[in-house]
Amino acid sequence: MTRMGMDRQPRTAAPLLDGAPAVRFDGTGWTGRSRRDVPDPPGPDPYAPDPHLGNAHAPPPLKILILALNSAPDLVGAGKATGDMAAWLAARGHRVEVVAAPPFYPGWRVADGGRARGYRRETEARVQTLRCPIYVPGRPTGTRRVLHHLSFALSSLPAVVGRALAGRPDVVVSVAPSILSAPNAWLAARLSGAKAWLHLQDLELDAAVELGLLRTRRRRGWAAGLEAWLLRRFDRVTTIGPAMAERLASKGVAPARVGVLANWVDCRAIRPLPAREVSRASFGLPADAFVALYSGSLGEKQGLDVLIETAERLVHRRDLHIAVFGDGPARRRLLDAAAQLPNLTVGPLVPADRLNDLLNCADVHLLPQAAGIDALVLPSKLTHMLASGRPVIAAAPIDGQLAALVADCGLRLDANDGGQFARAIDRLAADPVLCRSLGRSARERAVERLDRDAVLARLERALYDARTEALGVAASRTGG
Repeated sequence: MTRMGMDRQPRTAAPLLDGAPAVRFDGTGWTGRSRRDVPDPPGPDPYAPDPHLGNAHAPPPLKILILALNSAPDLVGAGKATGDMAAWLAARGHRVEVVAAPPFYPGWRVADGGRARGYRRETEARVQTLRCPIYVPGRPTGTRRVLHHLSFALSSLPAVVGRALAGRPDVVVSVAPSILSAPNAWLAARLSGAKAWLHLQDLELDAAVELGLLRTRRRRGWAAGLEAWLLRRFDRVTTIGPAMAERLASKGVAPARVGVLANWVDCRAIRPLPAREVSRASFGLPADAFVALYSGSLGEKQGLDVLIETAERLVHRRDLHIAVFGDGPARRRLLDAAAQLPNLTVGPLVPADRLNDLLNCADVHLLPQAAGIDALVLPSKLTHMLASGRPVIAAAPIDGQLAALVADCGLRLDANDGGQFARAIDRLAADPVLCRSLGRSARERAVERLDRDAVLARLERALYDARTEALGVAASRTGG
């Protein structure tokens, strides 16, 4: 890649879970074909129940218990991924139960109609969810975040153990965040005879250290020791990128237990639209400007102050506009800046049924990221950016997992720097041919490698394998 960021060479993509638990690095690379239009994924809608599940020769449906801090109806982040996964598996005919907190993310307030106190049950999209009480701080500082996670760890313990003993699941899946509640899932699996599966959307401890949230050596050492002990207890440990998987192996997890399950996108729901169907006015965006968009969680690890700096550097350019849509702790700062910068629009988090419309308002997507955490997190919003058929400008180390995913799909920046973002936006605005070419490559990458159906089908096979292993262990213990 050049200093400003574009690398037109094929890159190895973050691998997807392929049934086997070991880390596997896909060496196929990218061909960078030049088709003008990339079709929607072929095949039937996977939300239709699997006809083979009713076949006498097919394995019986799975019983899956998921413990997750966030789940449906969250619109962004780990909760969105967990909710999609649960609904997809339930639609395939499997029995899926979720133990989760009330919806509160990314605004850090319990959603309308929800309650932070008390337990309650609900059913949506064939998924049964047990909501657990939780402390939700209005301002999530380091200490308050710890108390927040601890409160869910305490309230979810009796819930997940009780559901495991009552339902006897085949697999108990713990989704982190929050790692503090993962011991509950492990205990529930052991008591019920299920396989224990830990899926890490973030490497929370490492990210907390990089962001300065664990400042004393004693705290870091204690937390690292506890994390390593816990990770080694699970039968399967998956995460969303190869660099994160390598980090897990370095923490002492047996390579045979580690896998990569990439975040996915529904390429039928998120797709390029004809220009006549895109209404920027409905989102308060200028019709005649080159729009650079960020949409998602407005948290600290996103490094979003750089978007304010970018807008300041481009304030003299009426033909370039920065748009930020989302919710989170950084929203107030962005709104204050937008009041002073006519080329910066800050809007709310859009509902799922309008997300594709918003993404199609962009000429280019912006992906800032705080320094030092590339190997620890992989933004789930990237999959939607790629599926929309727009290029991505991303702050990412040249040898990192994010750089591999955006190669040939946009511009990579050496640093999370407003000057670099401003120059990259100007470059793409001045070269519409390059912009369209990178956008087509982005859509291809999403369809061919990150489509929801293919990713979750691999997960389903791996869950079947986990159940088979559990049955084999049980048979050996009973002498069968």
